[in-house]
Amino acid sequence: MEHLFITLLILLVCFITFFLFIIFYKHKSQYKYPNLPPGNWGLPYVGESLEFLSSGWKGHPEKFVLDRCCKYSSEVFKTNLLGQPAAVLCGSSGNKFLFSNENKLVQAWWPESVDKIFPSSLQSSSKEEAVILRKLLPQFLKPEALHRYIGIMDSIAESHFSSEWENKKEVIVFPLAKKYTFWLACRLFLSLENPIHIAKLAEPFQVIASGIISIPIDLPGTPYRKAIKASKFVRRELVSIIKQRKTEMASGNASNTQDILSHMLISCDENGKFMNELDIADKILGLLIGGHDTASAACTFVVNYLAQLPHIYDAVYKEQMEIAKSKGKGELVNWEDIKKMKYSWNVACEVMRIAPPLQGAFREAITDFTFNGFYIPKGWKLYWSANSTHKNAKYFEEPERFDPTRFEGKGPAPYTYVPFGGGPRMCPGKEYARLEILVFMHNLIKRFNFQKIIPDEKMIVDPLPIPAQGLPIRLFPHHSP
Repeated sequence: MEHLFITLLILLVCFITFFLFIIFYKHKSQYKYPNLPPGNWGLPYVGESLEFLSSGWKGHPEKFVLDRCCKYSSEVFKTNLLGQPAAVLCGSSGNKFLFSNENKLVQAWWPESVDKIFPSSLQSSSKEEAVILRKLLPQFLKPEALHRYIGIMDSIAESHFSSEWENKKEVIVFPLAKKYTFWLACRLFLSLENPIHIAKLAEPFQVIASGIISIPIDLPGTPYRKAIKASKFVRRELVSIIKQRKTEMASGNASNTQDILSHMLISCDENGKFMNELDIADKILGLLIGGHDTASAACTFVVNYLAQLPHIYDAVYKEQMEIAKSKGKGELVNWEDIKKMKYSWNVACEVMRIAPPLQGAFREAITDFTFNGFYIPKGWKLYWSANSTHKNAKYFEEPERFDPTRFEGKGPAPYTYVPFGGGPRMCPGKEYARLEILVFMHNLIKRFNFQKIIPDEKMIVDPLPIPAQGLPIRLFPHHSP
């Protein structure tokens, strides 16, 4: 019986290897071009994907890119990622090139597997859906609108810290930060306030986030299959919320402009066609993922570095307590208060330099072109990495040293600090993220000092940067004089 099992296992391995080689040689014409960038294709089909992903799992996400930049070229190298021939553009010149040539030489690209998690009832790709969504967002992410959200953010933060942090000796930061940012997104995008309803959505959203960049194996028990299943559940819940909102708007119990959901319900395309419920659910699904995941990682690492660096904590505490003492009882944070949080924001920026929530992103070449003298064929994937500049001594002196003063005055040179991307595809929620991070810092600092329980806790990237154990901390409440 044991010999039969070994024989079957060998046959299975041979079959998989043969299958991968067939796919590889079917597409190998994509790899035969003159004057390609230097680099290594790695294994057939999978290329260097495992090294790319495992560098993050091991806590050194910058290693994959920086090692190859040193070995092959300081500007660009070729590889194979996610089954695709790719060129990785490094440094500020690579960032500038990609950000400046959006929709000219390159366009956004996601693996086809992402479309299974974010399907569209219009049968358009996730890329096309993202373009549509970007056109809907400006009204709700422009400064005037965001200023109105600050009080709501502060009110939610007050409730969050009262219920989840106060009267506790120890907490685990990462899941609490996710709870805070998800609560905000549900309230501001959907006007959803019922804690039970929000909690019902929160868990499947975490499953979706974990499965988006997982290995796309659609088998029972895999993160990818779980993410597909969770997205179906969330979509059904969102359709139910959408139907209810339609009824409320028809009866005058909800405003046409109260949130992004209402705006989507009254928006139509150039032909006068309105989106149906599934279209809206798909867009809200993507918006809720993007609207809370990266900010929760940033909030977590703010706590990490404040706990690690007492002199930084003291400076932030001084700034935040001056604001807190200027407020009357029950008075919420406003735009004028946010403008006073300059040092706090410099600290958050330095956190996002060392642990960027967005590690990088893919583009696709829509025509042949050359970069730095090397040929990039149409159809190739391009990847830019935040760490190629953030962790590079060429752009940031002593890059491992935590120094918020880097952001004083004019700040870093253009195209070197890119936690939100750049160009036309810069994250439209950048200012929204700034407000929710600062409101989080204000409510945290005015209540507690804190200490890491695991002093040397490792950071992993999967796909967001997170502390390996979720960042458990010990809380020391401030005593009122």
